[in-house]
Amino acid sequence: MKKQKANFRDQLSTLTAEGKRAWIYAKKPSGRYYIARNIVGFALLAFLFGAPFVKINGNPLLLINVLERKFSISGTIFHPQDVIIFGLAFLTGVLFVVLFTVAFGRLFCGWVCPQTVFMELIFRRIEYWIEGNYSKQKALDRMEWNAEKILKKTSKHLIFYAISFLIGNTFLSYLIGIEKLGEIITANPTEHLGGLTAMFVFSTAFYFVFAFFREQVCTIACPYGRLQSVLVDGNTMAVAYDHQRGEPRGKLNKTETERKLGDCIDCLQCVFVCPTGIDIRNGTQLECTNCTACIDACDEIMDKIEKPRGLIRYASENSIANKTKFKLTKRMIAYSVVLTVLFGLLSGLVFFNKDVKITVLRTPGQLYTKTETGKISNLYNMTVINKTTTEIPITLKLLSHEGEIRFVNDRIFLKPQGMSEGTFFIEISPDQLKSVSNKIVIGVFNGEKLITEVKSNFLAP
Repeated sequence: MKKQKANFRDQLSTLTAEGKRAWIYAKKPSGRYYIARNIVGFALLAFLFGAPFVKINGNPLLLINVLERKFSISGTIFHPQDVIIFGLAFLTGVLFVVLFTVAFGRLFCGWVCPQTVFMELIFRRIEYWIEGNYSKQKALDRMEWNAEKILKKTSKHLIFYAISFLIGNTFLSYLIGIEKLGEIITANPTEHLGGLTAMFVFSTAFYFVFAFFREQVCTIACPYGRLQSVLVDGNTMAVAYDHQRGEPRGKLNKTETERKLGDCIDCLQCVFVCPTGIDIRNGTQLECTNCTACIDACDEIMDKIEKPRGLIRYASENSIANKTKFKLTKRMIAYSVVLTVLFGLLSGLVFFNKDVKITVLRTPGQLYTKTETGKISNLYNMTVINKTTTEIPITLKLLSHEGEIRFVNDRIFLKPQGMSEGTFFIEISPDQLKSVSNKIVIGVFNGEKLITEVKSNFLAP
């Protein structure tokens, strides 16, 4: 029986004893989990490349224009003034990361992380197509440089860079919009040398990650991978090896009438197929992204030797040690409840977000004045943001009191996705004012249609 390594935590699986990079040649995976991951991955890729072309109410499905501080989610435009929504979205995102990691470990990494999706569904597939499976890739790298090697390596890296450039432009469309990206692409390159240079730099960095850096991103660079060491516990779900059932491991002896060793026949298929080069039988490890490739490989072997599947499966350390099924803990349930509430609040804020956002403040340093007709007058500053793609003529009406709103112009035209500022007076008769500071409600109308309401204070004697 092969002795289990005791020093697997002393060094990364991608480093040799001399501290040099150990290149990972992963065997092409197959199996039920691989098929499921392909379905999820291709759906995500379809969304990535298709979403920039989707419009809802004339607005992009998703736009994150940091430079112009304009954001669109599901066709709803958000501005920096929507700070409550951004704050709640950030809090929800942080809690989601914590909950998901506590309950399901690095499930996100193996199934929906862009690094994994791009690497496994695009770049590694191209590598298999051009260079062959892992054994042929090894042979090609050891081969002396000849016409075959030059052709395969050159074509692979050219395709890698072209795809990196395409992905870079796709991400850019989420920042500036597909229309502006189209204008840049069709315009004379000399008019956008700075942007074109930046795009080539970004594409080169992207190409470097998937052609050379690869699994090092998950092991070294990704902060989410670091979080698992402080968030996971014995109840966290992970891709795990059932040592209770598999040990002591040993080669399969076909002459035995009854196997005295564990179900693991030490075939190393789980190691060959691992994209980060670990041996899952050593336990939970830093490099594991929960990609399930080892589960499929092991299940295939179990089928061949007529043993039950699940020697490697989704489980927790405690469930394997206690020989029980994976269960949600009270902490996981509590996190889920809080997360559901936050998602509900966030969805409500997004759903009920107004097309027109108005801020009305009394002009600083100004008290009230009396008009010639005896009314009390307050001066206000107004900022109005139009989140739609159409021009909106608006008027203001006082809803809480009988009074008059006096503008230089009685109608303000809001440009599509534009912002307007103005100053106006509100005049109210003294008999309607009950105190020094009075709460007033102002209605914002498009014709006879009430768009939104805004509250402010009105000072009186």
